[in-house]
Amino acid sequence: MRKNNGIIAAGGSNVTGNAVASAENAKAEVTIRDSALNHSGGDPQRTPEEIGDLFTRLIDELGRSEHPDRTDLIEAAQDARDELGSETPRVGKLKLLSRAIVDAVPGFTALTSLAVTIEEAIRRL
Repeated sequence: MRKNNGIIAAGGSNVTGNAVASAENAKAEVTIRDSALNHSGGDPQRTPEEIGDLFTRLIDELGRSEHPDRTDLIEAAQDARDELGSETPRVGKLKLLSRAIVDAVPGFTALTSLAVTIEEAIRRL
């Protein structure tokens, strides 16, 4: 029996969310369903202020990235952060914006991980 001490990926790899695919033309997909299982995990529910800080980090990371749509993504992240800071944030709008950002950053590992963290935090609002 072999022991797995983590994921080892050789050659090209594609990282999406918490999944890794390693092989030529490999893809990794993560589907997160809104369930009690997801809410009872090790990730605590974040406050709107903490999520706003995550958006600020994402905006900074996008600004340093070479993403071809970084200007539009920064604007969307700023809109989401502003919505989050409003007196009565529209969670539906936040979910749409966060999903659009997650969908736009595959291939940019640090951005993808941060965007998925934001999306999961918004789901828990």
